[in-house]
Formats: sequence, C-alpha cells, structure tokens
Amino acid sequence: MDPSLLNDLMDFIAADEGNDDAFNALALRLFAHQFQHDLPLQRVCQQRARTPRTVRHWREIPAVPIQAFKDLTLSAQAIEQCERVFMTSGTTRADVRGRHFHPHLQVYDLSMRLNFERQVMRGAGPMRVMVFFPNEDLMPHSSLAHYLALARADFGTADSDHYIDAQGLRLSAAVQDLQQACERGQAVLLLGASYSLVHLMDALQAKGLRFRLPPGSRIMDTGGFKGQSRELSPTDFYQGLASTFGVSPSDCLNMYGMTELSTQFYDAGQEKQPVVKRGPHWIKTRVLDPLSGVEMPAGEIGVLAHTDLGNFNSVLTLLTEDLGHTQDDGFVLLGRAQGAQAKGCSLAVEHFLQAAQA
Repeated sequence: MDPSLLNDLMDFIAADEGNDDAFNALALRLFAHQFQHDLPLQRVCQQRARTPRTVRHWREIPAVPIQAFKDLTLSAQAIEQCERVFMTSGTTRADVRGRHFHPHLQVYDLSMRLNFERQVMRGAGPMRVMVFFPNEDLMPHSSLAHYLALARADFGTADSDHYIDAQGLRLSAAVQDLQQACERGQAVLLLGASYSLVHLMDALQAKGLRFRLPPGSRIMDTGGFKGQSRELSPTDFYQGLASTFGVSPSDCLNMYGMTELSTQFYDAGQEKQPVVKRGPHWIKTRVLDPLSGVEMPAGEIGVLAHTDLGNFNSVLTLLTEDLGHTQDDGFVLLGRAQGAQAKGCSLAVEHFLQAAQA
C-alpha cells in the first residue's frame, strides 16, 4: 500500500471531525487500491461496470455481502504478509468462519482508541476496567478479544483485569473486586459480551448479591447472546444490569460491531427509546434494498450497509444482514433480516459469489 495513502487515512481518522468531500476523496483512493490488488472484488466490480474509471462517489462503490468473507479471500495484501487475521465465531455457519485479514493493526487500533475514548469514556480518566471475556491468548483470532484488550490497556488502571479464563467465570475475583471498588468509591467500567454479562448476573443472583457501583461507573456490552446464555429482551437485559450493579440506564452502553469491520458504533445509553447507534466520521451507513442495492428513503426499513474507511485492506462497503432505519444522524438497529429481506440477502450473496468466481 502506498505509504502516503496510509498516512492520509490515519490523519483523517485522527482529525477531530471530517467532511464529506474529504471522505469521498479518500474512499475513491482506497477503492482504487482494493480494485487493483483484491482480485475477487475486481471481478465483481468489472462485471458491474463499477471501476475506478467509472465510480465518482463512495455511494457507487459495490457493497460486498458479509457472507462473502466466509467463501472468498478478500485481501489486497498477500495473506501470508498479514500481521493478524480476525475470524467470525461461526454461529450462523459453524463449519465455515469468515476471515478478515489485517496487514497491520495501526488503523484498527487508532480507530478503536479514538472512538472508544469519545463514546465510552466521555471525558473520564483511567478507571478500573473489568473485562468479562477471554483474553487474546485464549482467543487470538477474535477481534472482540483484541478490542477489549486495547480498552483495558489504554483506559484501565493498574488494577484492571479479565474475569473469564480457560476454566470459565472467575466469580470470586469479580465479587471481591466489585466490593472493593464500592468500598473505595472507585468508578468501574464493566465490559463484555452480552451473554457473558448474563452469566455474571445469574451467578450474582444465585448468591443474592447486588451492588451499587460508585458514580461515574458504566457498563458496555456487545455481540448479543449467540445461544451462549438465556435470551433476554433488551428491556429486561438492561434493567437487569441497572438493578444488579446500581447504574443508570444512561450508563449502560451497547457497542455494535463485527469482525468484518474495523470501526464500531455506539449508542448513548438506554434511557431514550428508540436507541440510536452512531459512528465516527470515517464510517458512513446507508439503508439498502438487499437485492437491488437501491437506497431506501429516510426512515424506511432495509438492510444496513456500512462504508468503513478503516477497512483499507478488504472491502470498503459491507452489506450486512441486519435490519434498520436511519434516524437523526445515526440508525436504529432492528435485528437480523427475516422473510423477504433475508431472501434478498441470500440472493445478493449468490450473485456476488458467481461474479467473483467467474
């Protein structure tokens, strides 16, 4: 990759804010790079007559169905030269896992740190970070394990820790540290997969334990339940967190991200409904008809597509299988595509793979 392109990308991410013209110019340069070096993407773009010669706006860059990461190698850099590969959990197709290749983690880490600082820390200094998810040694191909390790390393105090190891939940250590934080008046940040926090709440309830965490404490979950715990409605889940740990619903945050992206989205807590997800200036979201690719009118439901400049090595625009609609300066997430939309997603995958393998 041209070093000047990488430098310009990192400068754009590091800026306090972006503008549409600069976003578009950088997206077109990154698309040209991917078109030249990412051969499956190149084949699809040629069949659709969407090439660097014809594409004039980032909205015209073809959206790649998320399932393509399971069937194709989408990498502008030779994969043996990539520093890290993140892999999906395999919850939708257990036999095949999506792979996202990263030549290095400079862009991913910068994106995570800046976005996390603004959306989760919100001006707070370092605090005790309690991570309820395995560490990177146990899950070296998990983007979430890496993300949480960064959060602990960059925003945690020296007494921060992970509370899930190879044997499972370290409940005694978690209870001791939560009690200590309450006694000291020390704000804490609880981070983890949604299902991990369900297991934690259930274990505490079985012991009759509740806490009132000190002011400034907050909780962030991500990823849903994935069949790893009992399923809860969003209302019951966040009410459970609020009552178990004594925090306000406005301090219960949810992060929406995925292995196939390099940037995350956050809400501002669960106090106002509907909950709106927002991303930083280097990612833009549209709501599409999954089969035609046509953008839906504002407020109408469709499938979310994200154009993430952080995805410099794979594909810029990702067609998810998540339903939503735009609202204000963000979007409302409505869950997985069902019915006609799900069929449209499947057909979009089929058409993309046929073109990529032609």
